[in-house]
Amino acid sequence: MQTTEPQQQLTLSVSVRDDARFANYYAGPNEQIVQQLQQQWTTHGEPYIYLWGAAGVGCSHLLQAACHYAEGLGHQSVYLPLDELIEYSPAVLESMEQLPLVALDNVQAVAGSAEWEEGLFHLFNRIRDRQGHLIIAGSQAPGHLGVQLPDLSSRLSWGMVYQVEPLEDDDKILALLLRARRRGLNMSDEVARYILTRGPRDMQGLFDVLDVLDQASLSAQRKLTIPFIKTEMGW
Repeated sequence: MQTTEPQQQLTLSVSVRDDARFANYYAGPNEQIVQQLQQQWTTHGEPYIYLWGAAGVGCSHLLQAACHYAEGLGHQSVYLPLDELIEYSPAVLESMEQLPLVALDNVQAVAGSAEWEEGLFHLFNRIRDRQGHLIIAGSQAPGHLGVQLPDLSSRLSWGMVYQVEPLEDDDKILALLLRARRRGLNMSDEVARYILTRGPRDMQGLFDVLDVLDQASLSAQRKLTIPFIKTEMGW
């Protein structure tokens, strides 16, 4: 991600994953969300989008993918995981409105903190005044976050609000196959289904397994077969 002036003011190490892109995100029932995030930069796009969903459904991936997408169009962006930043002062939010896109992840982490809620409220207003773009993700819908500041609570419900739906098993297999293909891994449907039946149920957990298997297959110069996976994963 490009270095920006507001980011240089931070004594933090915040970056987006290089592999968190729309190209390797299997949308399934969430295709409309991907379209809305990409359409933010069109004349009819919604400048403010709120995403929510359970852990592992891909909210963080979507926010980081939106940052990559914006950067590809020439718009600077910043990704801020609030669960990591809450130990700092909300002063880290100062000047962020200067960037065309601000992506705030895990907003539930600061719900109930008067200082942080006020900081987010003022950031929201500054972004709106500059006609910037804002994407926020949380574990719950805006009205169920436990936000104490009424003005912030109302603003979180502005714009588009989407629930990121978990994938069904058949879609999880397709998501695994897509991620493997993007990594240059040759994986069969049978192997993908085996990983799904033995591995974690959430997509991030499944992708973590794929990371392990990718490294193991490279080291051993072996193809991804079920016997090989059984040995490596102890299944």
